[in-house]
Amino acid sequence: MAVRRILIVQGHPDPAGGHFCHALAARYAEGAARASHEVRIADVARLDFPLLRSKKEWDAAPLPPGLAEAQRDIAWAAHLVFFFPLWLGDMPALLKGFLEQVARPGFAFGSAAEGGLGKKKLGGRSARVVVTMGMPALVYRWYFLAHSVKSLERNILGFVGIAPVHRSLVGMIEAADGVRRGKWLAEMQRLGERGA
Repeated sequence: MAVRRILIVQGHPDPAGGHFCHALAARYAEGAARASHEVRIADVARLDFPLLRSKKEWDAAPLPPGLAEAQRDIAWAAHLVFFFPLWLGDMPALLKGFLEQVARPGFAFGSAAEGGLGKKKLGGRSARVVVTMGMPALVYRWYFLAHSVKSLERNILGFVGIAPVHRSLVGMIEAADGVRRGKWLAEMQRLGERGA
């Protein structure tokens, strides 16, 4: 198996850590390191950046200095793995704000001067989205149609050229016993080893 450059984006907004999202990401990183993949981590809760508030900022404001390394890591990576909890049916606002900042015109897709939206500048990369939730994953997938994950896949990652995108939906985490959590941790380690 070829060595991959992997960026783990920890999207849980609690900088204290200790959540199951953090344990899953750590186990993925452990598996990837064991298989000699190169791994970098962007912990969104520990980054300093403002939210974008206007189209003018989106188009022309400089990237906040606190995100320069994260943007370099995205450019470096061949595979991105996003970990986040489902909050109010979607990713936490801090992760969305991070993506709005780093996936700006000129970096993630063409600026108006470069021919605009049709130029996907992050092609050649794949991704995995790992989402934890309190509800059963099947309910989220079939009743709610995994709408927010589909939006992330299509409207953000696909828009900038990242494909294919795979997903792992981890449901009922509050009710999960040690055996069930252990199975998910083992699965993350296996995925990390494969660089998938």
